[in-house]
Amino acid sequence: MRVGAMWLALAGVTAGLGIGGARAADLKVLCSNGLREVMLEVAPEFERATGHKLNMTFGLAAAFKQRIEGGEAFDVVVLVPALLDDVVKQGKVTADSRAVIARAGNGLAIRAGAPRPDIKTPEAFKTTLLNAKSIAYAKAGQSGVYFVGLLDRLGIADAVKAKALPQATGVEVGAAVQNGTAELGVLPASEILPIKGVELLGPFPAAVQGYVVMEAGVGAAAKDPAAAAALVKFLKSPEHVGVIKQKGMEPG
Repeated sequence: MRVGAMWLALAGVTAGLGIGGARAADLKVLCSNGLREVMLEVAPEFERATGHKLNMTFGLAAAFKQRIEGGEAFDVVVLVPALLDDVVKQGKVTADSRAVIARAGNGLAIRAGAPRPDIKTPEAFKTTLLNAKSIAYAKAGQSGVYFVGLLDRLGIADAVKAKALPQATGVEVGAAVQNGTAELGVLPASEILPIKGVELLGPFPAAVQGYVVMEAGVGAAAKDPAAAAALVKFLKSPEHVGVIKQKGMEPG
């Protein structure tokens, strides 16, 4: 995307919020790993255009929810909708600031150069899972939670359980596939694509696909609510559709 187009998009955002010329803010952003690659791409443009600085931390959405409930201060948070619902109800995030940024379908990861079994249909997908020697997934991640439920629906939970390798984070899932500990890894496609030494075998078949939705919101105690809202609106800008798709996601 051209820098000029970015600046024009941001000019519209800041003008619409009435914060043009406001002093620079230092925004603390808690961002679920699902939107990590998109944020790393667009954050520098936001900082250059506004003068605001983004202090970004990436991790599991469930862990961020716990930290917010524990009283951690923040300006913008990116979570999955169900968890954002909870912190909105608790008065930690302003309800009218919420915006769906993107969603990512789940996929299977394999080590680069490894055989590529068929997963195009639900039956082929099921057979591949049954034939795999080991499968890693993030037990507290949304993709991992969905995967465990899907195994039950497919009727293969018991068969897969013996070779399942639950991990604490998506990073650990990627590492397990990368070093050969796991033959397959379950993650959102957007988290698989940037891992070196790992390839996206493919998305889950449409009939059994589940999506991880990334939704942003402004903290109720944000130091500069206008600047925080500008970041959320910037992420929603049509100018970023290309970036979102490039990172393996669909725009909200």
